[in-house]
Amino acid sequence: MTTDSTRRSPLVRLRSDGAVDEATLAYARTKVDAVLTRPGLPAVTGEVRIARAAVHHAGHPWSATADVRVGGRQIVAMAEEATGTELVDRLQDRLRRQTDKAAHTWDDGHGTTAPPWRGGALQDGVSR
Repeated sequence: MTTDSTRRSPLVRLRSDGAVDEATLAYARTKVDAVLTRPGLPAVTGEVRIARAAVHHAGHPWSATADVRVGGRQIVAMAEEATGTELVDRLQDRLRRQTDKAAHTWDDGHGTTAPPWRGGALQDGVSR
């Protein structure tokens, strides 16, 4: 069974495979939104998929994959855990770490210019 929860944020889809309960999906939506809707981040689009294995003998039956674009940079984060809340917390940590890197290296006019000895402009706008 695959469900699609796009109620609050149509730019980042939250999908589930298997027997994922609504409480885990709501918790995941809250945590993912907390990371991806922070002020200062460029436009964010993509998909987060949470799956629960049908076999009971699996060591980590919960798995998640996030494939999002922050500005022009693609971020992929994966996690496997024994419970749904542990999974969502681990995924949130990994997404936060990678979105911090993406926001720090965001290149939309926010970068520095090259120094004059590397072909950049001088103070008056003329390069040599």
